[in-house]
Amino acid sequence: MDLATVIGLGLGLVAIFGSFMMEGGTILALLQPTALIIVLGGTVATAMIGFSLKAVMQLPNVIKNAVFPQNYDYKKMIDTLVQFATVARRDGVLALERELENVKDQRFLYNGMMHMIDGIDADSVRTLMEEEKDSILERHEVNAAILNKMGGYSPTMGIIGTVLGLISTLAAAGENPTELVEKIALAFIATLWGVFMANIVWLPLADKLKFRSAEEALLLDLITNGIIAIQNGTSPTLIRRNLELMLPPTERLAAIPEAA
Repeated sequence: MDLATVIGLGLGLVAIFGSFMMEGGTILALLQPTALIIVLGGTVATAMIGFSLKAVMQLPNVIKNAVFPQNYDYKKMIDTLVQFATVARRDGVLALERELENVKDQRFLYNGMMHMIDGIDADSVRTLMEEEKDSILERHEVNAAILNKMGGYSPTMGIIGTVLGLISTLAAAGENPTELVEKIALAFIATLWGVFMANIVWLPLADKLKFRSAEEALLLDLITNGIIAIQNGTSPTLIRRNLELMLPPTERLAAIPEAA
């Protein structure tokens, strides 16, 4: 579980609704079904209009991946590539075929090794791997774009819900001003949920997906450069040094002792 996402969401809930309760409000007063239906239903509807049904149906998995992300172990990947470089330098590139069984679950690495073992030239291997990387990142961009759009439409759905609530409230206005004020207050709950979902859920999740995409892009670049270096016959020591230089400083410092 990504603690930053969970803690951030919890802190947002406490800060917003805790402050509301400190002012004498109650959470039950905000749980207005019609407001939630308009905001959530309307927001999902806009996503379905703007994107494909298949892409929108993937939203639960997308949100799950944001909360329970894949762990990208750069140091372990560098160790793996250096190990492959050692085998290739000692026994030849074709000897890496017996290592394929160990990386079948890492499709990008597996495909890159297959290109190399099949004897494709280094420039073509890089082109193929870059195209595969672009395809992966493009799918990530679509998922983030959906959440971004939902974050943009959600406040508008809240305003629509508020306007509808005000219309029905004013149309049924009686002689009791207190009752009128209470119904007007209820009408604004839809705006609250629209803004809340946009700024605490949809937009932050879109940013989280972009962050995860950048992490994966670095891993894919490590694999690509490692495969090309192995194919070019670069020494394992130099491969490790060059790949470590691609890491963020904190990761790099953790990996350098292993190269000694």
